[in-house]
Amino acid sequence: MDVTLEKNGELEGVIVVKLVEDDYKTRVKNELKEIGQKRQIPGFRPGHIDMAQLQKRFGKEVKAHVLNEVASDAVFKYIEDNKLDLLGQPLPLVEEEFDLNNTEFVFKYEIGLAPALDMKFDQSVELDYYNIAVSDDMINEQDTALRNQAGEQVPAQEYAERALVKGAIKQLDADGNVIEGGIEVEDGILAPFHFTSKDEAAKFEGTKVGDVVVFDPFATCDGNEAEIASMLHIDRDKVEEARGNFQMTIAEFVVHKPAELGQEFYDKVFGADTVHNEEEYRARVSEMIAQALQPNSRQLFARMAEDYLMETYGANMQLPTEFLKKFMARTNSELKPEDVAGELERAIPGIKWEIIENKAAETLEVKVTEDDVKAFAHALAIQQLQNYGMAHMADQMADYLAENLLKDKEQRQRIVRQAFNGKLINTIHNAIKLNEKTISLDEFRALVDTLNNASGAAVAAEEE
Repeated sequence: MDVTLEKNGELEGVIVVKLVEDDYKTRVKNELKEIGQKRQIPGFRPGHIDMAQLQKRFGKEVKAHVLNEVASDAVFKYIEDNKLDLLGQPLPLVEEEFDLNNTEFVFKYEIGLAPALDMKFDQSVELDYYNIAVSDDMINEQDTALRNQAGEQVPAQEYAERALVKGAIKQLDADGNVIEGGIEVEDGILAPFHFTSKDEAAKFEGTKVGDVVVFDPFATCDGNEAEIASMLHIDRDKVEEARGNFQMTIAEFVVHKPAELGQEFYDKVFGADTVHNEEEYRARVSEMIAQALQPNSRQLFARMAEDYLMETYGANMQLPTEFLKKFMARTNSELKPEDVAGELERAIPGIKWEIIENKAAETLEVKVTEDDVKAFAHALAIQQLQNYGMAHMADQMADYLAENLLKDKEQRQRIVRQAFNGKLINTIHNAIKLNEKTISLDEFRALVDTLNNASGAAVAAEEE
């Protein structure tokens, strides 16, 4: 057997496999024997047909199969032994029909090679990393949220923002008189801050216990039957009878009282004996916000790192375009010949990025382990539970949810990909020199918008 590579360009070539009889005859004989032993052949018991008959009946079929297998195996071994970095897969090149009566054969496979990239990740590479400054407004907003979460519902004598209003509700006639035998609710509860009509909600502003307010239930919720039935304690089939005004005699307001700053509140939010005064509290809130903002900084860094890699290594990257056209046409039967060039043009950015990404991972020795995948799935599960408002159950349920995520084939592939991307960007982050900058949230958003606009303009230019 003789295997050689004939280059017809820097990135394209043909692997030539020359076979002589000694390269394949033993495999042909063994496969014929196996057919004789296992296959039901009319007129012969299994294992009792001679080699001459097997050769006559199945010789050419088996020989063709074995020749293709031997040649294919030789190609992939050559690729592995010579560490060739291929794009796509080798494409068999058929020049003429084989005469299976011959003993020597030549197989050819077209290949496309990935360009060599001399990547560098050290302190000579410098990229910006943007942290978002934590402002007093952010701290105050988070403080309000924490104190509201730890607060409690208390009775009040006057209306306040987002107050619940309790009292007796009675149906009125067209003249504003209470209807005898009409709809009445002794223990009614209204939430004016949920009303769809601002005019109806405004009727309760400035009211006190004992005041009487006239309102229209239909107007408070755009006539939603379920809401009206719940508000007036009636069946939904009785809702039409509730059109018109009602009055509420206010008996009580229930308002939300935020928690007061103090040791009890500090312990509830941050754990016992962790924060002792307002200064320490605001410092911890600032740390909490900064930590919550870091994913935004990491995402922006990942994007800027990808842009840097594409500009540095992808701008002048050469590709084996003729091979890629053949590969796309061969592997996509629905692609029309006249559309191949355009389809390749659209695919080139993705091809370049895949080459760059793989080379970066090789250079930095980044490999995703099963532990990495499980850790990412666990973190994803915690995030999902938090998004569903189940943060208090995250520790108990995260492992179970992560395990279920990984059982789904598509989910697992997506998680493996995300774990790889995250590990690669994190490794780049640790390997190069970071020019850390702290900017305001508005400046950060403006920077992201600038990048988005630049990216959109680039895509539009490519499409033109």
